[in-house]
Formats: sequence, structure tokens, C-alpha cells
Amino acid sequence: MREVVLNAEGAKISQRTQRKHPKVFSASSAHPPRPLRSIIRWLTVASLAAALNAHALTITDDRGINVTLEKSPQRIVSLLPSLTETVCELGQCGRLVGVDRYSNFPQQVRTLPQVGGGIDPNIEAVVALRPDVVLMATSSRGAQRLEALGLKVVAMEPKTAADARRVMGKLGQLLEVPDAGRIWRAIDAGVSAAAQSLPARAKNTTVYYEVSTGGYAAGTTSFIGELMQRLGLKNIVAGELGPFPRINPEYVVRADPAIIMVGSRNALGLEQRPGWAGMRAVREKRVCVFTADESDVLVRPGPRMAEAARLMVRCVTEKAP
Repeated sequence: MREVVLNAEGAKISQRTQRKHPKVFSASSAHPPRPLRSIIRWLTVASLAAALNAHALTITDDRGINVTLEKSPQRIVSLLPSLTETVCELGQCGRLVGVDRYSNFPQQVRTLPQVGGGIDPNIEAVVALRPDVVLMATSSRGAQRLEALGLKVVAMEPKTAADARRVMGKLGQLLEVPDAGRIWRAIDAGVSAAAQSLPARAKNTTVYYEVSTGGYAAGTTSFIGELMQRLGLKNIVAGELGPFPRINPEYVVRADPAIIMVGSRNALGLEQRPGWAGMRAVREKRVCVFTADESDVLVRPGPRMAEAARLMVRCVTEKAP
């Protein structure tokens, strides 16, 4: 009220009285006092900085490193097929500008520039694509080199179903896709539906799944082993051997699984392995040979896990004794 009174009575205040009162700055004045201008400038800068920080994204990757980006990335290079597929499942395929040589699904990623393998990417080719972020496996040897060149790297490598779920959530956060949780629940529901479709007679069927040449198998702690268990199948590979151990052919002979699952790339010559010709699965032709495309579905812990479950169910339904 004091300011109102002073303004209203200003004409009656003597010159001496006016000198006793400090000058009041009006918002309508053309130029505020210099100290006030400095405060206004500082507040403006602080507000802009706060707005930028509020929109910044920070992701903790599987290395435990916090990666901060000013905004959601629009140019992405993905160097792991499961990460590529997850980005696309989240509806953000259009942000991909480059992939590794093994990323081949969905169809549209096949036209993107390939920048080498996931473990040994072509660093120069990646840099040339000017990505806002590079998605890659934690086991890749290129992360530090890319970071040294100023690129943002988010390293994630799903190995279990829980990992795949977590990775989808983190990518949903990175790409600002709010319904990533709903998308995962739909995938999980698909796995449950596949499990329910397996005939009762096929439950507890013993299975050996060979992942790659050289006798590398899917152990019970791998995402493939988890999928088997969820379907009600018995994996012959013991959990203590690790997720993807290299198995001696005699180990499989002693276990004598009812069904063998193998990809077409390494299915040739099974009968020539020591003792395998006498195993019931080989002798009675209960071997499921998956095509290259089907094998890709089965060995990638990501959004196509429900499809992988259906492939296993089809195999066991057809081949179970």
C-alpha cells in the first residue's frame, strides 16, 4: 500500500521529502536498474539450463555406465540383432541409420548400411553415419574407441528373459515410448499361450538344443533353456555348465534325449558323431532341423520370443514319442 500512497500523493510531497524515499522501479520503465538487469539475465539463463536438463535423458547401461543425452536420439546405429529388433518392435525402426551384418529383421532393416559385426564393428563406418547413439553388446570391443571419438554408446546384452524385458524397458525410456511395458506383456502372453498349446503327452520330453557348430548347446540358465522350462520340457544340459557350454558328444549320448533341436547350418553329419547313430532321437528321426530364419528367431532374446516358443511347440508336438 505504501507505493500506492506515494504515487497518489506524489504531487504534494516536497522536494526534501522525495529525496528521503528510494526511487521505485516500474515495470513500464524502458531500462531497469543495472543490478536488476543482471538478476533478470541470470534468471533467464538458469531457466533455460533447467529446461534443457529437465529434457535430458540418462540411461544406465549394462556396464553400469550412466549415458546422458540432451534429447531422445533420432539417429541410431544398432550393433546387436536383438537390440535392432527391439527398437523396431517399439515402433522406432525409422530412427535406425545403420546396423551390424547380422541384423536382418524386420525386412526394412535389410536396406540399411551394414557396419561390420557386433563384436568387431567398422569404427570408421559407424562414425560416418553421425549417430546420436550407438547400441551395442557389452562384449563388443568397439565401445571405448567409439566413446573416445565422441559418440554416445549404450551397451546392453540380454541373455535371459528378464534381461530382454529390462532392455525393452530401457530402450522404451531412451526412445520415449511410454507403452514399452504393455508391448512386453503382449510378448509374455504369447509365450504363455504357446505353453498351453503343447499337448499333455509331450510334457516333460527331454530335449537337446544345439545352438552353433562346435557343440555349443543351450543350457538351462540360458534364455532358450528358460523357454524350454516354461513350455514344460526337460533340458538335458545341466545348469552348472553355464548358459551356452561346449558339450562333448558323449555327454549327449549318455543323456539320450528324446528330441534334438538343431539349426540347418550345423545339422549335417549328426550321424557321424561318435555314438550318435545309436541314439533314439537320431535312430527314430526325431530331430528338428530349423531353417536359418527360424534359428534367428530362436537364438535372439527379444521381441520374437513368443514366436520362438511356438517353433519349439511345433517341433515337440510333431516329434515327441
